Amino acid sequence: MEGIEKTVHAYILDEFLPGEDPAELTDQTPLITGGILDSITTLKLVTFLEDHYNITVEAHEAGVDHLDSIRQIADLVAEKTRAA
Repeated sequence: MEGIEKTVHAYILDEFLPGEDPAELTDQTPLITGGILDSITTLKLVTFLEDHYNITVEAHEAGVDHLDSIRQIADLVAEKTRAA
């Protein structure tokens, strides 16, 4: 799962936090509740996850319960790829 976390970490830094210190974004940093992701950027993240990992993120999964930290995202992606 570490590979998923690294990939998602890099994507979030590149797309949503350009120029930020990579060390400031941890696996537990709150993304939605912390204001890093809003509704539009969350949709961009979901699209990236679906395209990159060939998974489908259901509407009820595209929120704070599953996407508020890199750890939660990695858990969701790992679960979806195992089920596929």
